Amino acid sequence: MINKIKTVFTCNECGASQPKWTGRCPECGAWNGMVEEIISKKASKAIPSVQRKLQPLDRPISYSAKRMGTEIEEFDRVLGGGFVEGMVVLLAGEPGIGKSTIILQVLAHLKGERLLYFSGEESEEQIALRSNRMGISDSRILVACENNLENILYHLDKQKPTMVVIDSIQTIYSNAYDNVPGSVTQVRECAGNILKKAKEMGFIAVFIGHITKDGMIAGPKVLEHLVDTVLYLEGGKHNFYRTLRSMKNRFGSTNEVGLFTMKDNGLIPVENPSEFFLSERKKHVAGSAVAVSMEGTRPFLIEVQALVTQTSYGNPQRTANGIDHRRLAMLIAVLEKRSGLPLRLQDIFVNLVGGLRIDETAINLAVLVAMASSFKDIPLDPGSVFIGEVGLVGEIRSVPLIEQRVKEALKFGFKPVYIPRANLKQLKGFQSDEVMGVDSINQLFDKIF
Repeated sequence: MINKIKTVFTCNECGASQPKWTGRCPECGAWNGMVEEIISKKASKAIPSVQRKLQPLDRPISYSAKRMGTEIEEFDRVLGGGFVEGMVVLLAGEPGIGKSTIILQVLAHLKGERLLYFSGEESEEQIALRSNRMGISDSRILVACENNLENILYHLDKQKPTMVVIDSIQTIYSNAYDNVPGSVTQVRECAGNILKKAKEMGFIAVFIGHITKDGMIAGPKVLEHLVDTVLYLEGGKHNFYRTLRSMKNRFGSTNEVGLFTMKDNGLIPVENPSEFFLSERKKHVAGSAVAVSMEGTRPFLIEVQALVTQTSYGNPQRTANGIDHRRLAMLIAVLEKRSGLPLRLQDIFVNLVGGLRIDETAINLAVLVAMASSFKDIPLDPGSVFIGEVGLVGEIRSVPLIEQRVKEALKFGFKPVYIPRANLKQLKGFQSDEVMGVDSINQLFDKIF
């Protein structure tokens, strides 16, 4: 058998290939993203392709996406209600974050006669030890330490499974290529073959994916384009919570987020995030404010803590946990310019309790108020909640989904709720002592300090 050897340059961003090095990808325009690969493909008999008939777009369609729930509410929420037949999911996250743990829990809760788990990183004994620790004992789940694509495809044809887990896709290799596992060619071709088999046979496929030191999914960008859904499991290894986010979902919304806590028996869903994140909050302490954040369609309360103290060094420190440090710098500048607070020689530390990371601007007002409270050393009303985006001229701007946010705060007994005055016209049936509208940060400071 004769090997066909050639050299190509493959883009790490979009997966496009070209025979010559140009520095810039001709497809997506990425600079210095072309990686040289020597492809050695073994000769094989050609397989005749099957032509599909062209169909008019307006023809009647009888297809309906039947959902398969996992009985794990937070996981189903992120998927859009559960798995769909033939669905291919890519689950990525930091090493040790709990990817293998949560997918083993999903297998145990999924209905189906045969559930296959192929691991290229752990032996069957290691997987059994984890399942015993988690209290999972299920004869439907068949495991194998296998990373050869041809052997995996053989088992798929023989077993006809309901769901297949590949842990991880970067460890799988095909005999048709001499490239090492994890290379662009191997990842692309192995994922493509399993995806094609999933669509033909109708089983659910889940790829566990590695990430790089920059937080991106390892391998070609085309891997994310191939699959139906991309999930990220986030949270520090030393934190007690995990966040499951959907970055792409062809069968549902990408707005939903699932929250879990790490226990000895696996990842436990957080049913009430507001109560969970405020359970250890101390009242009547300067520098503590409560905000309402929206994760998808679900609001939850979160405590924002700030510490402002005289610096002991030449350059004041600015540290932010949970929000972007550039947004913190902007809010500090607004406080200095619009409210006259002398923060130039102050060390400022801001933290979102629980280790959450929130990007939406509706928590800006709570962050700003917490810093002002710490600087003045004046505790805020423990029942007050702050919602709003802060502009560069000190105005408080309206935010979306204000009614859901206010209802969540009032449900837990918080009042008053300070919101942008522009949002008041969207609210009906609330009393004046429950919701207060403000136009600027100076107007707000006159009310709370």
